[in-house]
Amino acid sequence: MLSARRLARHPWVCSAAALVLVLAVLRPVPLTRIMTGWPPPGWAFALCDVGQGDAMVLAAGEGTGVVVDTGPDPRPVDRCLRDLGITRVPLLLLTHYHADHVRGLPGVLRGREVGAVQTTALQEPAEQAAFVRRTAAAAHVPVVPAVPGERRRFGPLDWQVLWPAAPVPGAAPYSPTEPNDASLTLFARSGALTLLLLGDLEPPAQQGVIRTYPALPRVDVLKVAHHGSAYQDAALLRSARPRLALISCGTGNPYGHPAVRTVEALRAGGAKVMRTDTDGAIAVSGAGAGLRAAGRS
Repeated sequence: MLSARRLARHPWVCSAAALVLVLAVLRPVPLTRIMTGWPPPGWAFALCDVGQGDAMVLAAGEGTGVVVDTGPDPRPVDRCLRDLGITRVPLLLLTHYHADHVRGLPGVLRGREVGAVQTTALQEPAEQAAFVRRTAAAAHVPVVPAVPGERRRFGPLDWQVLWPAAPVPGAAPYSPTEPNDASLTLFARSGALTLLLLGDLEPPAQQGVIRTYPALPRVDVLKVAHHGSAYQDAALLRSARPRLALISCGTGNPYGHPAVRTVEALRAGGAKVMRTDTDGAIAVSGAGAGLRAAGRS
């Protein structure tokens, strides 16, 4: 190994060492952008490529993001957050407790400041709910339940929990008993950009969303429910009329996700469809007619 004195005799070594130091300081966002062009400047929403699972990020300021789900493995979501330059997570929402949405939790917690984990009320599957509580407690991060209908704001973001819905006076209460249908469903805004994030809702719960919010507006971005499975409610798709439909699914997954008929229905409704198994991680910027999406395949 070269000593400090010998290093001084070799300025090219010092220059190389300085370059490595500069690159290390710049990483993750500037170096990632320089090398790959991703994420694009001004991105507001990103769908991470975590294989057969979900993990999403809503930009909330420099180095800050609200994360929704974590995927099935800590490494891909950690890598995605590093590429996006996310070091602070004021809130991590877990839509439901299936492993492909929660087992990546240690990857989000790794080296980041996380304010709280917010979850759905249905604590099923029990072993995954226990994993979340145990992992969050080890990191001294509180776990709090989402309140039906609640609204939150952070930086440029605001969002509302559409589902599970609050009880309606005079109507029979609906309490999901299956994890997919207990998925937290969010209507979010980032500036002019609008998003509908459906978790893994199945048609009965999708229909419940429409009944509860019959005037649901058109959105720029739809995170398609349940990895683009064949089980989608046509009325919800017509109401949302997304300009961009994003599907998170794994290459060669055994479930046939996304279903051909779901992709065709979305395109027939005027949506551009992008999916992580073919487009990689996807970052969104702009809104309305200026909506842009960039994949990192």
